[in-house]
Amino acid sequence: MDDNRGRWAAAGVVTMFVGLATSYATAMALTIRESPVVAVAELIIRLTPGAIAEWLISIVGQLDKPLLIIGIVAFLVAMGALAGSLARHSVLKPVLVWVVLALIGGAAVMVQPGASVVDVLPVLVGFVTWLVVLSALSKPLVTERDHPELESRERRVFLMVAGVFGLAAVGIAGAGRVVGRGRRHVAESRRLLRLEGVTRPLAPTDTTIGLPGIAPWQTPNDDFYLIHTAISVPTIEPKDWTLRIHGLVDRELVLTYNDLVARQLTESWMTLNCVSNEVGGDLVGNAWWSGIRIADLLEEVGLDPSADCILQTSEDGWNCATPLSALIDDRDAMLAVAMNGKPLPIEHGFPVRTIVPGLYGYVSATKWVVDYEVTRFADVSAFWTDRGWSEEGPVKMASRIDVPRSGDDVAVGDVNVGGLAWAQHTGIDTVELSVDGGEWQPAQLAQTPSEDTWVQWALTVSLDEGEHELRVRATDNDGLEQTGVRRDVLPDGATGWHTIQVRAT
Repeated sequence: MDDNRGRWAAAGVVTMFVGLATSYATAMALTIRESPVVAVAELIIRLTPGAIAEWLISIVGQLDKPLLIIGIVAFLVAMGALAGSLARHSVLKPVLVWVVLALIGGAAVMVQPGASVVDVLPVLVGFVTWLVVLSALSKPLVTERDHPELESRERRVFLMVAGVFGLAAVGIAGAGRVVGRGRRHVAESRRLLRLEGVTRPLAPTDTTIGLPGIAPWQTPNDDFYLIHTAISVPTIEPKDWTLRIHGLVDRELVLTYNDLVARQLTESWMTLNCVSNEVGGDLVGNAWWSGIRIADLLEEVGLDPSADCILQTSEDGWNCATPLSALIDDRDAMLAVAMNGKPLPIEHGFPVRTIVPGLYGYVSATKWVVDYEVTRFADVSAFWTDRGWSEEGPVKMASRIDVPRSGDDVAVGDVNVGGLAWAQHTGIDTVELSVDGGEWQPAQLAQTPSEDTWVQWALTVSLDEGEHELRVRATDNDGLEQTGVRRDVLPDGATGWHTIQVRAT
């Protein structure tokens, strides 16, 4: 007898969504940052080898996290359909499916930094929901199977019950979002925050070369590139934030947010770029940062002579080991509290993040930072270095062409070419352009207020009709010429001359 396999599978899918909804709502109500789905996604990110992660990012770019969540949900839907199908002939088998999924979710939650037993409650709520809902949806299907004469009535009952549960799932998830106002409250706290001493400068006029199409010298907050491993970014009230500095120090120091902002503020222009930035890429930006110099804090705690790094840890558990030398020299390595004259955006690390000129972010730029352990490289492991990236991560000199774009058609004759170049904490001395492999022609450089920022450049070249190849290179203030050897971003940043093709017509 056909007992309608499709409805059994549908019962499992509806059950899955209701369980996910109650789990999510519970997490929001308890102001737990990670729902179980998010916790599983972040665990997958942590367990993915660096080379595989980099390969995936090169394919899908910043869609990596949404696609990961979609993949997890698709897998859960398939597991729900499986559980529903198994329920046709067994009571125990679908329970085993729910148990396995709950164990995975619970494990992912418990390995999160600072997790407690309370954090597993959303998993338990979802598990109980799965048991109850599938049982309720199975009753009309069992009656229909055992009493064919009632098929029409029981089918209507099933559809009605499934519909009610489906609507309930939507309502519960929506209610959870309303109840979970943590992020909105933090956003409001950020909006109302007033930081004494933070200024809002305009970019100096001489930093712009005047060629339309080049990326702005000052990158607006909303346009600044975003790279982090968090699926759900931490939301921390300033009053709840603390930073502990400990380890190989003479005296431990714990700072509250008020303690930090009461100290002398330093401000500077600084360019940041990601180690994943490919030659000619846009994972780079320049902003006005305000914060407290890390060197002053470390002098206060007293450093053990054997220490050579600081293990930084974010509120979400991400960590990196930063060379101590880069934190105590004359550069403005800082605990940043403001970006372009405003409190840090939540996605960029509010309320406090680390900024270190001249180092790639994967070894320095910890968002939502809460812990500094003064230690030795030989004694620690860190997120990205455990995945094949190099230990210290000094920024590579780079230059790119913004105007024209590769593949553009340009008019025969004089063509304006321009872009950006950077070598943080060293500075750019010259930029040169080569046309079709010919001699290098010097470009005009705009001014920069600091060697820690990028610089705009431009020049005019004459192009005959046809296809042309343009390539750019830079030389830093130490006389080091940018290498033309093409290397991938792994393990310590890409190298090579940015090269584009245009057609003059």
